Amino acid sequence: MVGIIDLFCGTGGFSYGFETHPSGEFEVLLGLDKKEAAIGTFKKNHPHAEVVEGDIREWPPEKVSKETGVAPEDVQVIVGGPPCQGFSSIRPDRGEETKDERNGLYTDFVEFVEYYEPDFFVMENVVGLATHQDGETISKILQDVNQINYSADWRILNGANFGLPQRRERLIMIGVADEREIEFPEPTHRTSGRTIGYRDKSKVITTQPTLDDFHNTGSLSPARTVMDAIDDLPEIEAGEEATEYTNDPQNEYQSVMRRDSENLTFHKATNHGEKMMTIIRNSGPNKQKTIENLKEDDDVDDAENYISSGYSSSYSRIDPDLPSVTLTVNFVHPASNKCIHPYQNRALTPREGARIQSFPDDFEFVGSKSDIADQIGNAVPPLLGSVLGEHLLGMYDPTFETDYESCLVNKRQESAVQI
Repeated sequence: MVGIIDLFCGTGGFSYGFETHPSGEFEVLLGLDKKEAAIGTFKKNHPHAEVVEGDIREWPPEKVSKETGVAPEDVQVIVGGPPCQGFSSIRPDRGEETKDERNGLYTDFVEFVEYYEPDFFVMENVVGLATHQDGETISKILQDVNQINYSADWRILNGANFGLPQRRERLIMIGVADEREIEFPEPTHRTSGRTIGYRDKSKVITTQPTLDDFHNTGSLSPARTVMDAIDDLPEIEAGEEATEYTNDPQNEYQSVMRRDSENLTFHKATNHGEKMMTIIRNSGPNKQKTIENLKEDDDVDDAENYISSGYSSSYSRIDPDLPSVTLTVNFVHPASNKCIHPYQNRALTPREGARIQSFPDDFEFVGSKSDIADQIGNAVPPLLGSVLGEHLLGMYDPTFETDYESCLVNKRQESAVQI
């Protein structure tokens, strides 16, 4: 078994993807996070793992090992996503980013790697890390891991290219403790949405065709759409809740998400106020179109000022025929995210958000509605964790034939990997 530590674990979505990988090769040993509700969720879904609830800066690896019994020889992989708010491109206070103390938490991640000496580490973060301080921050991370005798490389990938029904672009860094060549997973699904415009295109994994490779994307599956993920769930109005399934799964993704679930949970819609409902009924594909629709509504006075705040993507409907935009912690609040259901007059429910993030329906969340939205929006999608687990198995054993399409199937099978 490949033992895993999950740092800054949140719900544990990242490591959950590894542990539910079809091979059954991965075992989550430990999760560490300082948020009480998130740790509660981690415990529910990783019942055999050790947990540390606390600030990583107060829990050095030596202390963690002593208190939990998880020793260096037990650990082969460390995964984690140091808090990304300091690097994010959607922060309203971006001018203060150099002062954000969270930007330095990657050093704690590196300290755990140095102490536990895993075969691999996988660090996930927002794409803004690539350009933070004009690239100096990521260069410093690479220098730091080199100093502890690890080689590392990184790429920007889009979850939609790997079967996630969401255009979630993230920076993934893989580190190795030996001379193995570092490679990255190849896309299984094609997307037509815009990808991040990072200046070094060799660092971006994409299926956007160029003149040279235009004909090479035909073997890829179409991207999964929002409705591929959620259209089997019962229709509900704002403020309503459904606790039973009323439709059969419509595709493989929905079948896998349901697994053996008998009862539907967390499918409760926000009870929007009257003004918000007026905005939702008039919502279009973007904020500007929503304003235009409001101008044509006879019940709305001063449409120009009816929407007084919000990002350019807020107060708008999700396109049913595309993967979702990136879910944030505000996906239940139309004023802060593009999160209005494609056809129903309400924001997404926590269950719909969890589906878009690839959490199966029997994954249990702990905490208030705000806590749960925060956990879902901040999580590394389990499907992405499973894809990266598949990739590491291929790096362990060059004879292992990777099949990223199989990662959706959360059914353990006998593994032929030589580790």
